[in-house]
Amino acid sequence: MRLRPRHRPGRLSMHARVALLTAIGVMFAVAVVSLSGWYMMRKRMYENLDAQLQSDAQTAAQAETPDDALHDMYAADLPASDWRDEMDDLPAEAQRLLDADGPPPPIIVRFLDADGVPVSSTEGAEWLGSAHPPPILIADRRIGVDLDDAGPGELRVYRVATVATDDGAVQVARLVTGIEGVLEDLLFLVAYVGFLGALLSGVVGWGVARTGLRPLHRLTGAVEDVARTQDLHSVITVDGQDEIARLATAFNRMMTALNTAKAAQQQLVQDAGHELRTPLTSLRNNVELLTYAETQADSGRTLAAEDRARLLRDLGTQAEELTALTAELVELAMENTDPEPLVPLDLADVVHGAVTRARARWPGIVFAVTIAHAVMDGQPGGLARMVLNLLDNAAKWSPQGGVVEVRLRISPSGGRAVLTVADEGPGIGEPDRPKVFERFYRAAEARSMPGSGLGLAIVAQVVATHGGDAEAGASLSGGAELRVSLPVSGRQRQFLGKPATAS
Repeated sequence: MRLRPRHRPGRLSMHARVALLTAIGVMFAVAVVSLSGWYMMRKRMYENLDAQLQSDAQTAAQAETPDDALHDMYAADLPASDWRDEMDDLPAEAQRLLDADGPPPPIIVRFLDADGVPVSSTEGAEWLGSAHPPPILIADRRIGVDLDDAGPGELRVYRVATVATDDGAVQVARLVTGIEGVLEDLLFLVAYVGFLGALLSGVVGWGVARTGLRPLHRLTGAVEDVARTQDLHSVITVDGQDEIARLATAFNRMMTALNTAKAAQQQLVQDAGHELRTPLTSLRNNVELLTYAETQADSGRTLAAEDRARLLRDLGTQAEELTALTAELVELAMENTDPEPLVPLDLADVVHGAVTRARARWPGIVFAVTIAHAVMDGQPGGLARMVLNLLDNAAKWSPQGGVVEVRLRISPSGGRAVLTVADEGPGIGEPDRPKVFERFYRAAEARSMPGSGLGLAIVAQVVATHGGDAEAGASLSGGAELRVSLPVSGRQRQFLGKPATAS
């Protein structure tokens, strides 16, 4: 197993990603909250300014001259603003006014006649420019209130309230540079605090990630050790019940499954090597004997025709045994690595098909079949192989003309299908019955018979895959009786009460 590098070039570590995402999240939250607060503050300040302007305009409407109105509003206590210190880049019109008339006054009062033309004003009225259509309309109708921004050119430095009077309208304007200065300072403060908050959150996120991911680092180190040492017996210590603990538990289970599979693979290879050694040795000896006889033909030392025919028959038999053994080994390996999917089926149909094939392979054996419907979810190929192996085993041990009884029934509880195959052979001794389903196991009486010892092992494997049980016993005639129990599905209820069929 080749280890991948911990970090790919150009990618951040998990610590860095957690810290970065935390900083971005905090920055976003701070930005949303701060900008919302700044906007609400701006709105409230301008609402207060508008209320003050309307109150001032009502007061100015009762004065006779702009100066009287200004005196009534105590404007003399308001300091002037020096724009030369506050703004460096002014529009040309604003720069001209600043050079000619000085800085804009904090408050301007201006009276309009019925046509909206200024007739009198306090100093600095040039900063307001000419009256706009809404104030002109108010002066003409002598009714209504208007709030608007004003200033030279596109520069809006005043907030203006226009209120109707008996002779036209009066305008009161207040300078907004102070408000805008406060808002700019507040915006800078918000940005500064947001930056510091994001920086602090990144540091905190790094620490949280380092602490929270420490178990994951331990798990990663353990996995890397297993990959490096190939030691499948390693067990990772599980602490707690969080996601990391669940991952460690799943890894331990995977290690157990891999260790079991590796042990089974090694056992299969060892058993196969042991079982193949004997037929291969016998096959090689017979081939060498035939080869030696051919080389001695010129000297007159030849094998008798009967001996030669016997050797050839032995070679054919040994080749067939090797072919069967290889096929069964392949079947076992396929069951382990590429399992067949489960599909709905009737086990009775599978048994019928296997019996048809067994009758063709064993014409000298009588197969007496009694079958009931058994609906289940299973592997058609695996179940067919399992039933045929049971039938081949029974036929192999039965005498010529013997009867193999095949019965498929539903258990009294209705939850399992029971397949029984009984023969009239010598039977299986009690000490051997628990072992007949093991790989390559052959009883002492069976070692003179052809076979690999894998047929019943395949039966046990298929049965275990379907959640069933297999056991060996004695038949009424004294032969062997092999029983397989498999769970049926809920669809089996439709066949309850129907009689079994015989053939």
